[in-house]
Amino acid sequence: MSTKVFVNLAVKDLSKTMEFFSKLGFSFNPQFTDDNAACMIISEENYAMLLKEKFFASFITKEIADAKKTTEVLIALSFDSKEAVDKIVTKALAAGGKETRDAQDLDFMYSRSFEDLDGHIWEPFWMDPKHVQK
Repeated sequence: MSTKVFVNLAVKDLSKTMEFFSKLGFSFNPQFTDDNAACMIISEENYAMLLKEKFFASFITKEIADAKKTTEVLIALSFDSKEAVDKIVTKALAAGGKETRDAQDLDFMYSRSFEDLDGHIWEPFWMDPKHVQK
């Protein structure tokens, strides 16, 4: 079995957050989605667990970071083209997200960045496969 990644993020309003990410084209696994959490499917191996803050707090001993004031993580997602990167950012902005920096085009890599409704930073990017060494 391959390793799967589940990024857990605290959210203030689960239904608004699910609506936001649905507008970006993401779907949710109903088996792991309830009134406290939603399992957003990023890919076959990658998921974001969107947890209401009170529920999120039950798993930790520290304070929940306020992602609108501090950056606790950058969530980078690879896409197949520069156009796909632009498309997801355009959807995010139309759904209420906020662009956090200008696009970066390094020829071999193109990236943009946006905040979701809770301030978590998502960084969609494209990298030319010819520049990826194995």
